[in-house]
Amino acid sequence: MNKTPKTAVVAFKVEEELAEFLNKLPNKSAFIRKAIAAQMSMACPLCNGSGQVTRWVHEHYAAILKEMASKNCDGCGDKLPVPRDPGDLATDDRTRLEQFFHGGPLYCDDCYDKAPTCDDCGWHIAEGQVEEHHRHVHP
Repeated sequence: MNKTPKTAVVAFKVEEELAEFLNKLPNKSAFIRKAIAAQMSMACPLCNGSGQVTRWVHEHYAAILKEMASKNCDGCGDKLPVPRDPGDLATDDRTRLEQFFHGGPLYCDDCYDKAPTCDDCGWHIAEGQVEEHHRHVHP
């Protein structure tokens, strides 16, 4: 692997204790470069900030997550928000959305309540979608 040549020198003042610490490192420059890169990273949009990613990765996935933040109801077509944190949901909403996240249709509250329950899996499936549901989920 070819290393990128380093052509510029940057100097800065630090406290004596920090200088002693840095001087004990096997590769002071690599340590400082990694520390600077870590400060330039951003909170991971997938895990809500418990991890750090580069700005480019952040921007890529933040855009995808924004697109996925809503979806149309598979019953009536109304636009529905898709929450990222299940802790924000009431129990009824959690059940309805778990069906969607496990591969089932996403319904608004009204369409979910109107859709009969599948005898095999318990999902709520609109009458016009039962045949397709059985083909895909219960072959």
